[in-house]
Amino acid sequence: MAIEIKPLPPQEGRDTDFGAEVYNVDLENLSDSDFETIHNALYKNLVLVFKNQSHLSPKAQYTLTNRFDPSAQTYGHGTSIPTAKKSILHPDLKTVPHQPQVQVIGHGFVPEYEGLKNIQLKHPHHKTFHRDAIPEEKDLDFTRFYRWHIDAALYELYPPKVTTLLAVTVPKGRRQTLLYDDGSGETLDVPLGTTAFVSGERMYEILSDEEKEFVNGSRVEYAPHPYIWMNQCRALPTGLGLYSEGRELPLSDLPEIDESKIQILPMVWKNPVTGNPALQIHPSAVRKIHRADGSVIDDLATVRDIVYKLQRPAISPKYVYPHDWEEGDLVLFHNRGLLHSVVGAFGEGEVRIFRQCNLAAGESV
Repeated sequence: MAIEIKPLPPQEGRDTDFGAEVYNVDLENLSDSDFETIHNALYKNLVLVFKNQSHLSPKAQYTLTNRFDPSAQTYGHGTSIPTAKKSILHPDLKTVPHQPQVQVIGHGFVPEYEGLKNIQLKHPHHKTFHRDAIPEEKDLDFTRFYRWHIDAALYELYPPKVTTLLAVTVPKGRRQTLLYDDGSGETLDVPLGTTAFVSGERMYEILSDEEKEFVNGSRVEYAPHPYIWMNQCRALPTGLGLYSEGRELPLSDLPEIDESKIQILPMVWKNPVTGNPALQIHPSAVRKIHRADGSVIDDLATVRDIVYKLQRPAISPKYVYPHDWEEGDLVLFHNRGLLHSVVGAFGEGEVRIFRQCNLAAGESV
């Protein structure tokens, strides 16, 4: 049977215009023509959901991810950054021994999985990163966006083109109310442990003409070793960037910095199939803004305020797609056209196992 692409069903009260489910495809034995169909569908829909993929091997997951960028071989954050003890990514990742480009993430104790034994997975919780946490007694009923981001090292390595996420084990039954806690009064009903997505294309589309002119001519300079640099920083309640409290590590305290590896990337990235522009900024890692006229905005609080005002409208509830994970779901998403965030707070005994793969791109945006 031919591959079938079905748009995700509309959700009440939402205005999301991306996402599709894919049927009749064998990802373990993907032909060139089938891959071309998936390739084009991904860039047109930004998120693809493949159901019933529990059998998918780590090798096939890597192979699918790699086909979008055959020159990409290394895990998207590199091999040293996640293991640096000062990196905020340090506790979140375990590497599949026989397929080192694939990571195991989730929550809870796992006796054995894909050659890993007795591993303790830790789901990122907003109280470890946000300045102000939801009270403990409300933790299982309410939640936050943990950190809106692009999967990328943002130093030395180019941002991955795509990411794949496979749900191996998913806790059942509960939902949570997501709080924005920014004075807007906005909330969002979400399934437990959802991954939330927003479209960078929609984020660009809803900008004013003046803002579009600004972002089209501006570039973002990211901090060197950004996940170590921000280690002591605390996030805003929306998960969309950081408070400016002077808690960034001084550059002198970071690992050795190679100026040529500092990344200065456009604010607007182009979809390779549709040509649509997307506003793509990692709000927690920004350090400077380079203007079209050659001037540089280097006051960190000002930089963060500018980026926040550009991005905040597009994370309002009506634009968010919170995926309701089922075991066997493989989600493939366009990492250069979306922002996403971990969400949720798990209780005692709730075990979640996922496999993640993204690869540092062979070319810049």
